[in-house]
Amino acid sequence: MKNRENTERRILAAVDRIVAEKGFEGIGVNAVAQEAGVAKMLIYRYFGGREGLVTHYILQGDFWSNVAVDFDNQLTLRENLKLLFRKQIEQLQENVSMRRLLRWELVTNDTLPDLLFERREANGRTIIDALCTLTHASRTEVAALSAILSASMSYLALLSERHSQYNDLDLRTAEGWEAIEKGVDLVIDMWLEHVKRSNTN
Repeated sequence: MKNRENTERRILAAVDRIVAEKGFEGIGVNAVAQEAGVAKMLIYRYFGGREGLVTHYILQGDFWSNVAVDFDNQLTLRENLKLLFRKQIEQLQENVSMRRLLRWELVTNDTLPDLLFERREANGRTIIDALCTLTHASRTEVAALSAILSASMSYLALLSERHSQYNDLDLRTAEGWEAIEKGVDLVIDMWLEHVKRSNTN
């Protein structure tokens, strides 16, 4: 069992390197086996082939599919929300494969990203339900705000690979992303104040 776990990790690490260098289009059983230094029959045995391998890889790596639904009880709701989007920004900046995944979703005719989309949506609905319960805000309002913030972070991360500037912010420096994080914090602060006023009226 330990040997299998080690081999699976090697295979997935090989996929990660291929995705970072060539994108998802570069994933094939032969290419992955060669990169991982394993027999390709192991990829079929452990993952069922290319489709199973890619599915496993994308489901384990996507931020919104795997983010914890339960908020940290040691933090306020305000702090939890800010931390949530900061973690998304951190992953998008540090994980080139995550950016490749987002780009692949937009351009591929492959049906594999559909599974990721469904899982991401299911997890998102759970988070939205929790926020609606905690804030008594309308579901539409919470969903819209979440969509705007999460989608804008993904777009800016993708854009940074082609252009360094957006609205005079440097998308390739820590200072630029710190400014974006502060903007997200401001939106969250303003929304929570709006919720507070709505609940007292």
